Amino acid sequence: MTVLPTCDPPRPPPLAGVRVLDLSRLLPGPLCAQHLCELGATVIKIEDPGAGDYARPAMRQLVNRGKIGLTLNLKCDEGREIFFQLLANADVVLEGFRPGVMQRLGLDYAELSRRRPSLVYCAISGYGQSGARRHAAGHDINYLSRSGVLDMTGEAGGPPVIPGFLISDILGGTLSAATGILAALVEARQTGRGRFIDVSMTDAVMAHNVLPLAEYNESGSVHARGTGSHTGGAARYKTYAARDGRFLAVGAQEKKFWDLLCDALELPELKPLHSPDDAQAPDVERLLRRAFATRDAADWLSVLEPLDCCVTAVRSFEEALRDPDFRSRGTVRAPAADAAMSLGLPFVVSELAPSAPKASPRQGEHTDTVLGELGFGRDTIASLRSRGVI
Repeated sequence: MTVLPTCDPPRPPPLAGVRVLDLSRLLPGPLCAQHLCELGATVIKIEDPGAGDYARPAMRQLVNRGKIGLTLNLKCDEGREIFFQLLANADVVLEGFRPGVMQRLGLDYAELSRRRPSLVYCAISGYGQSGARRHAAGHDINYLSRSGVLDMTGEAGGPPVIPGFLISDILGGTLSAATGILAALVEARQTGRGRFIDVSMTDAVMAHNVLPLAEYNESGSVHARGTGSHTGGAARYKTYAARDGRFLAVGAQEKKFWDLLCDALELPELKPLHSPDDAQAPDVERLLRRAFATRDAADWLSVLEPLDCCVTAVRSFEEALRDPDFRSRGTVRAPAADAAMSLGLPFVVSELAPSAPKASPRQGEHTDTVLGELGFGRDTIASLRSRGVI
């Protein structure tokens, strides 16, 4: 196991001193902002005084931990003036509205960067701020379908299968946004000039769809659904049912792993068929299915895991949560007392210990504190609340 170096006294987290105004809702933007928060940024989650962020409570708790909760009506002049005061010390503004909403509020990048030239402004949307579809509604399934990913997913000859993971939301709305924000922050610290980061969740999926593009560039076409080397068309990269109905995932892409697998399955005659031709492929797959069906999954794993030939159990999510490696690396954080389980950063940073799970703020929980720091008195805050500004 790699042991990361430690430091005494502890170093501050890498984003210490960075302030983020998070206007986003639901999943992609809030999770991006939470990653920034766990890297040390101060994140103020700004919601309207009405419905606020309409994510369900369990989701809200998972993607807003450690943030400061503020309610603010950005549709009124007083609310916008308070926002401008917050902007004076902000480094990042993150929003996930449809294109044009922030401009109608008078809070678009042109206006905010005029007031705060070093500002990094990130807008997450389904199709981006330009293009014919920029105002269209959509969800993960729509972004996957437009980028060609959904067409590749599923069994040969069958319908497209919806992935159980929101690829566009997480890859596009969360991780791509975080990458753009961090890159622009580095430049802003060096030059004093910010950037506008336009994140299209559809673009993000398309921009990472490397394997089919390589195939297209080589041959001028792409394998049909379920027939590509990574989509179910190769016996060496496929799932197989064991005798007890549990599935095993085989990823023996390299010849050395394939040879180890064939020996373990007592099918040495298949070693030369690592890349069978179209006529041989069905027979290779049939022999592997027959072999895996002779033992329970646990029996096969006891044989195959020591060989390190890229065979793993297809786990349920509940089983994955119990994985000791996820626990020890801080990816899964076990609850303390009556707290819910939570997930950590998608990477480990040296000298940054995983923090204890924090609560997500209630809607507007810290409004009085934030406004007090801006110099608003108790009576003024009460008046703002009575008039629906906060």
